[in-house]
Amino acid sequence: MHYRRLGKSGLEVSVLGLGTNAFGKRADEAASAQIIGYALEQGINFIDTANIYANTESEAIIGRTLQGKRHEVVLATKAGLVRGRGPNESGSSRQHLQRELEASLKRLKTDYIDLYQIHTFDPNTPLEETLRTLDDMVSAGKVRYIGASNYLAWELMKAMGISQAQGFCRFHSTQISYSLADRTPERELVAMCLDQGVGIIPYFPLAGGILSGKYTHDNKAPQSSRAQTDPNFGAFIHDEAITLAHEVGRLAEQYGYTSSALSLAWLMNRPAVSTVIVGATRTEQLKENINSAAIRLDDTLKSSLDDVSAGFVHGKPFAHYRLP
Repeated sequence: MHYRRLGKSGLEVSVLGLGTNAFGKRADEAASAQIIGYALEQGINFIDTANIYANTESEAIIGRTLQGKRHEVVLATKAGLVRGRGPNESGSSRQHLQRELEASLKRLKTDYIDLYQIHTFDPNTPLEETLRTLDDMVSAGKVRYIGASNYLAWELMKAMGISQAQGFCRFHSTQISYSLADRTPERELVAMCLDQGVGIIPYFPLAGGILSGKYTHDNKAPQSSRAQTDPNFGAFIHDEAITLAHEVGRLAEQYGYTSSALSLAWLMNRPAVSTVIVGATRTEQLKENINSAAIRLDDTLKSSLDDVSAGFVHGKPFAHYRLP
């Protein structure tokens, strides 16, 4: 496993990170614990979760599983999306963030979060309030680094400017949908991150499994796939993405790789990317994806992947989560 700095911070993270959205939902506790154990054995040190995943059960499973191993991981979680129907149950106000941080610490059975991320931009709370709150959390020792997620380029740049002007801790990372099937971050965000030293953490790096080649034009959902277990996922599957997956599969076969590993390797080699989050419901999935860290793309293959996915630079984001 290889490691990189998170943005221009001093924190080192594995180039492949473990996403845990499925824990407590599509993967039960036993399977989740097995996946975490295998990830640690293979050198993955970055584990990403959120307070809303599986209605908090993802954090709880991770907390129980990491007992005695907490020091081995860079643990990342998030807050800011909707947690309930009442007032102050979403967003990035001081009230909401402080309450959610304390709850996450209890579920994760730890006294600090390595990377605390704002899950999406909050248009109703001044950025100064959010950034001051995060700065206080770092000063209190409950958070070590801070990151953003689902911020537009101008929103992230505004936050960076406020942090610099006020002397607050700065965002060291931003988590966004990014893959061969979603290159929209390259329009503005990538250049901004390179300029400001912000590390990109892609989620949906395989476009929800589409780039693995499991979906076909006949619209039949494979057994146990995300499209079968989550009916809403069908909205993400379209002919252009499936055609892209077939092209990636063709190149992967030509070079002796799997489609998933090749897609991840391409993403790991994009500018500003610090770590790529991959989810898993079985250790077998993770085993295949870990191979991506050893792939070295030659110029011809890299150019071919760039060419077949070029149209996705100016398409719609594959996913972009915002407050209502």
